[in-house]
Amino acid sequence: MKITAADVIVTSPDRNFVTLKITTDEGITGLGDGTLNGRELAVAAYLTEHVVPLLLDRDPMTIEDTWQFLYRAAYWRRGPITMTAIAAVDMALWDIKAKAAGMPLYQLLGGASRSGIRTYGHASGMDLPSLFDSIREHQEKGYTAIRVQTAIPGLRAVYGVAAQATEGARYDYEPARRGALPTEEDWDTPSYLRHLPGVFEAVRNEFGPELTLLHDGHHRMTPNQAAQLGKSLEPYDLFWLEDCTPAENQQALRRVRSQTTTPLAIGEIFNTVWDYQTLITEQLIDYVRSAVTHTGGITPMKKLLDFAAQYQIKSGIHGPTDISPVGMAAAMHLDLAIHNFGIQEYMQHGALTDEVFQQSYTFTDGYLHPGEKPGLGVEIDEEAAAKFPYERAYLPYNRLLDGTVHDW
Repeated sequence: MKITAADVIVTSPDRNFVTLKITTDEGITGLGDGTLNGRELAVAAYLTEHVVPLLLDRDPMTIEDTWQFLYRAAYWRRGPITMTAIAAVDMALWDIKAKAAGMPLYQLLGGASRSGIRTYGHASGMDLPSLFDSIREHQEKGYTAIRVQTAIPGLRAVYGVAAQATEGARYDYEPARRGALPTEEDWDTPSYLRHLPGVFEAVRNEFGPELTLLHDGHHRMTPNQAAQLGKSLEPYDLFWLEDCTPAENQQALRRVRSQTTTPLAIGEIFNTVWDYQTLITEQLIDYVRSAVTHTGGITPMKKLLDFAAQYQIKSGIHGPTDISPVGMAAAMHLDLAIHNFGIQEYMQHGALTDEVFQQSYTFTDGYLHPGEKPGLGVEIDEEAAAKFPYERAYLPYNRLLDGTVHDW
């Protein structure tokens, strides 16, 4: 079998997506997700100009060799553009291999380790009544685990609160806004640290101890501030506190870990195992948050999670709507197969996205399953995709009250 074509498809139904479609001389096709929120065209160009020419006439079955070739032969390694492009190729090749084998991908990864994939959804509110309404809406959809984000008094716009007023169009589920420039949001950590524990106290009082709660700090605290927050949230029994501090400085998590027993999840902006080396070997985190799409694909993510398993660290794969249905399916097959599964983030895509991407995965009572269709179980309708051309969109950015650009 040989690769005869590799096409990069950029489409923007509910948001921008980059999809790689690889075709073989036997007529088998495979899809890979190359979406990088706010930098989609950079990945599309990397694939089109540099990677696609290298794929033609290669054997699609040699997945490990192709991965190493794309990672090592370019000399310039790592980074979100490179690793997302490699991930697109890797997913597409696994899709082809599983289709050729006539089985869903999870069977090639060792078979199912569980009957379903527990998920968590995103609830948010401007105040307690609207937050409670959002939590109930998610419960009605079947979620038994819910991430809680809230507006902060005195701040105009805060990440994760879809209802707040911002400049330009904002989707209920997608923080990137279409437009010529990114939207500015504001931030004040002391206000956040004062406000948040009371919110979780109110949520626990309203919904009781059984509801699984999570929270995303979105890299905005220093290690000491993160330790303070983790300690203050201990009475409310969080499943995890996510991205409490920028973790490029892996040693910073030593301070957080020493001060709180609140479980920690890190890694949605990480790209390789090297970003985790200290965090895993010193057991400074409890959950690996990388996306299959942004970490080089299924091949390295399975290796990363096997490494984490040696230290009793579990998966919490990134899965908002900037991961296409192709990338979500790849995550689900991995979730189903690995032993150290923790939880899967899942934000449901919009109707237009579902029109472009036909999916075999299901969501029932808070659990996902990738289905039994051979391969990843997702196909793209290229005619439908062509109806939605790319539209420039940016994630917001943050300034502190004195005007300093801050982490977002």
